[in-house]
Amino acid sequence: MILVTGGAGFIGANFVLDWIAHEGTPVVNLDKLTYAGNPANLASLQNDARHIFVKGDINDRALVADLLKKHQPHAIVHFAAESHVDRSINGPGEFVQTNVVGTFSLLEETRAYWSGLGDAEKAGFRFLHVSTDEVYGSLGSNDPAFSETTAYAPNSPYAASKAGSDHLVRAYHHTYGLPVITTNCSNNYGPLQFPEKLIPLMILNALAGKPLPVYGDGRNVRDWLYVGDHCAGIRAALARGKPGETYNIGGNSEKTNLEVVHAVCAILDELRPNSLITHYSSLITYVKDRPGHDWRYAIDAGKIRRELGWEPQERFDSGLRKTVEWYLAHPEWVDSVQTGEYRKWVDANYAKR
Repeated sequence: MILVTGGAGFIGANFVLDWIAHEGTPVVNLDKLTYAGNPANLASLQNDARHIFVKGDINDRALVADLLKKHQPHAIVHFAAESHVDRSINGPGEFVQTNVVGTFSLLEETRAYWSGLGDAEKAGFRFLHVSTDEVYGSLGSNDPAFSETTAYAPNSPYAASKAGSDHLVRAYHHTYGLPVITTNCSNNYGPLQFPEKLIPLMILNALAGKPLPVYGDGRNVRDWLYVGDHCAGIRAALARGKPGETYNIGGNSEKTNLEVVHAVCAILDELRPNSLITHYSSLITYVKDRPGHDWRYAIDAGKIRRELGWEPQERFDSGLRKTVEWYLAHPEWVDSVQTGEYRKWVDANYAKR
């Protein structure tokens, strides 16, 4: 039995599905079901006794304590977080409450639970904290990629809140001996991603014939990691990672935002041609850049490759094609997530750019 927080969101849901498929052992899934948490992400597990879904907040310490006591998990995988930079710029308070205070609450209840275990159970227990490369700040064009020893320099409220949670996790290992592992990943993409992020936003806007908004000149660089590879990396860290260590998980796929958008358009031109639009790339519109937009992220995943034997299996072109095909094949899922809340955010974020 493992406990997963935030397991109805994009990466968390993919991880739960991946865990059930590869490990086959039960998962208690705690999710608050905010705008990006979608029960439809887990529809295939609706009648699977190995998946126990609990709607709740990681800040509800009584609930967390009860779940730990009742289910006795041997590991916690902590995804629950506010995760979108633009939302953190418009409303940073929620990010501090969930990412910092929420992680603290979860750590406190985990420490109390772990302290009461027997010696063997204590030794085998793991708390895996899923974080981001954004805590390291921004790179220049020729700078070496982020490694596990790169100094933290977060530049957005989101990144700062995740950096704070990373430091708390590290401190609980150093001070209390809690067996924690932290993973810092690059930009994820793949099925089930909420359509405020770049790739699904471009897919859905293009299909609707809407402008494809690109920040600034589109030359900002990100390392792209297919979500299935990320899930495999987390499983490797959980199974073979050393307590107290950090492992960077990257896709070895640095692309400018504009390259990504053009690649999405090319696949859509092939798979879903529109007689009214010669090329979807004609919909690209440059908009005012967001405040403090980091120039480049890149991950050096050498440590997890050397020590745990993990490396990404998906090339960016094949992973992107799978992603576009998934969105084309699941219009009902798209309809279910494009709620008033989502449209309200899009209007607020792009109306004045």
